Amino acid sequence: MNKSRPNILLITSDQQRADCNGFENKNLKTPHIDRLAREGTRFSACITPNLVCQPSRSSILTGMLPLTHGVWDNGVDLDPNVGEAGFAGTLAKAGYQTGFIGKAHFSTKATFASTGTPECNKSQAKYGPDWVGPYMGFQHCELSALGHLHRTRPLEQPPVGHYERWLSSRGIDGEGIKLWAAESRPGTGAAQTWYSALPAAWHSSTWIADRAIHWLEQASASNDGDKPFCAWVSFPDPHHAFDCPEPWSLMYDPKDMVLPKHRTRDLERRPWWHKASLEGKPQLSDPVMLKFRAEGSRVPDQSDAQLAEMTANYYGMISQVDHNVGRILSAIEAAGVADNTLVIYTTDHGELLGNHGLYLKGPTPYEDLLRVTMVARGPGVTKRQLVVEPVSTLDLAATFYETAGIAKPAEMQSRSLVKLLRGGAETRDVAYSEWHLHPSRCGVALKLRTVRTKTHKCTFELESGAGELYDLVNDPAEMNNLYDDPGYAQVRKELHDMMRARPGAIVDPLTEPIGMA
Repeated sequence: MNKSRPNILLITSDQQRADCNGFENKNLKTPHIDRLAREGTRFSACITPNLVCQPSRSSILTGMLPLTHGVWDNGVDLDPNVGEAGFAGTLAKAGYQTGFIGKAHFSTKATFASTGTPECNKSQAKYGPDWVGPYMGFQHCELSALGHLHRTRPLEQPPVGHYERWLSSRGIDGEGIKLWAAESRPGTGAAQTWYSALPAAWHSSTWIADRAIHWLEQASASNDGDKPFCAWVSFPDPHHAFDCPEPWSLMYDPKDMVLPKHRTRDLERRPWWHKASLEGKPQLSDPVMLKFRAEGSRVPDQSDAQLAEMTANYYGMISQVDHNVGRILSAIEAAGVADNTLVIYTTDHGELLGNHGLYLKGPTPYEDLLRVTMVARGPGVTKRQLVVEPVSTLDLAATFYETAGIAKPAEMQSRSLVKLLRGGAETRDVAYSEWHLHPSRCGVALKLRTVRTKTHKCTFELESGAGELYDLVNDPAEMNNLYDDPGYAQVRKELHDMMRARPGAIVDPLTEPIGMA
């Protein structure tokens, strides 16, 4: 086999904190992700370019920051022309077999009206069971389009996505959907948390691994060195709702959970938009969409027992994903292509999980939400290496280009990680994250720019001039906002200059949202 062009396998979860792997959290069991870290390199200061799904996933695909590719919030679709010019379309033109299995979320699923994309909940009449792409540069696609089903709402008809159609066919008279929404045992009433009665064999994590293994086996069989593969396998978990099935929901006892030390809100110590985003009313005229927003992104204060149960189920979801990651790794080993495959495991963004009294995600870029897991293994990758330079999942596209021997487009802000992966010395001064919020999300419009260095992090709200600055070395819990501290004026100026030096163009005007998520 000609090994000049390695295979590329990107595996992602959804909403996984950077400290929720066995190598950072001894209370969590992720043996397969831990193995990737042992056999390769992990990044301890990798951040997401955005704090919610659609923009961050579009950045991974395109190698551009959100305000450059134009997906500045959930509910804004990635322009297909921009998406098709991302790493998947570029590698396909260079001879790679490209496939996507799982949750894409490049386009809006909960739309105000039909948009015609394969992810839109109102456009499924266009996409029958025989549709398998192409989409956003991927030649083959099998989607879990909804990603996260909604227990209190009926499944769209016809169902959105390959997995949802498949689940609807399980059992007799919609048994799969009924079991997913049913409880295997009662809980404490923790927000968006229950013990799903769905059999693990019918779960999205299992289905995604099954379909990924099938595609990878076929791609490996036809890989003679001239047709390497590039696959993105995307698990929708551990995103809320926290609803993993047995045995994973029983794997962690809530009584054993270590809760955040600072788990009460201290909004008086934070910039104004923390409080405003929690208390503002989403600006939506559609009552159904308003209910969707209120139930889907707002969590009331939880008791310690409820937070412990939420955490235990969240951990269970991660271990279930890890189990299926192990199945995929075993499949490429059995196919004889593991030694010539760059494998990267990461996620789109983190999860607040009760720290600072906050849950899920929002315009509060604490490390819980901003920092993400990223590990890599493959040909030339240094083993047992820890990289502490600030990097971003934005950098994956340029990494794949260099791995494939392709020059990256000039307009990309992505910077290749190949030198770092190979043990080379390379200084990274700053990583960027940005998010412009529409009032439909939380009732307030925001323009947030975050810069993170090895030692500090600062978020600037451009309209009001407010901000928050944390010294990550002396205050890793991010308790003391130093934005207006005279002693940190020079640090703030340096970070402000970095923010203003953000590379690349900014889309103007930005596209209005066409849906909620």
